[in-house]
Amino acid sequence: MELLPLVCLCLLSCSGDAVRVVVEEDSDAVLPCFPVTKRNLTGQFFDWRKDDQNEVFMYDAGSHYNNGRTGQDEQFKGRVSHFQDQLKNGNASIKIHKTKMADSGIYSCIFPDLQSQTSIIELVVDQVLRDRTGEVSGAAPEPCIRTLYDKLLWRLLQCEAHGDPRPTLKWEDSDNKTLTAEEPKISERGGRFYVTVKTTVTKTDNYSCVATQETLSHQVAAAIPVYIQGEIL
Repeated sequence: MELLPLVCLCLLSCSGDAVRVVVEEDSDAVLPCFPVTKRNLTGQFFDWRKDDQNEVFMYDAGSHYNNGRTGQDEQFKGRVSHFQDQLKNGNASIKIHKTKMADSGIYSCIFPDLQSQTSIIELVVDQVLRDRTGEVSGAAPEPCIRTLYDKLLWRLLQCEAHGDPRPTLKWEDSDNKTLTAEEPKISERGGRFYVTVKTTVTKTDNYSCVATQETLSHQVAAAIPVYIQGEIL
């Protein structure tokens, strides 16, 4: 029998008949479901719903949302699969691919023909820092990088970003090490915060300016290659 695939960053904890599944945003989540009495489910009917109203996945003796059956909620179309080869072992679990914050909620796995047996699963999708430009109001666009001075042994770089809430900026080298930088200069206009940070580099490398807005779970970066002519190797 093929085992359920392991899902990274997924934590299962049981409390009575309830199961809690925690995953990071954009990862896959397996929601487990097995009837009390182990039986072959290939010819059975079971239905997955979210918050008692949204149709997540329905299976009826081989007919399901991924092979022509209609009625699935738009939120889950093309993102939910079951384990066909494990139905004979009594496994009605499903996998939600590339989870979103909106997927968090209470899921029910129902067997109407098996004395209405129901499994309850709580899915929690943890938000992660990523580029949400264009998705979230106020998210900072890609930072603007400029070279202010280009000398033989050093270069002065400037990074500017704007957004609301105020973004924090940091400079990093190609090893993702944070560079020493000047105190940021902050101004406000048009309902957005403008932040400027300067740093002086003395080595040839690729440098990045990273803008972060923690409350929006938004992070975006821009990079610039730097060649120091007089660098002593």
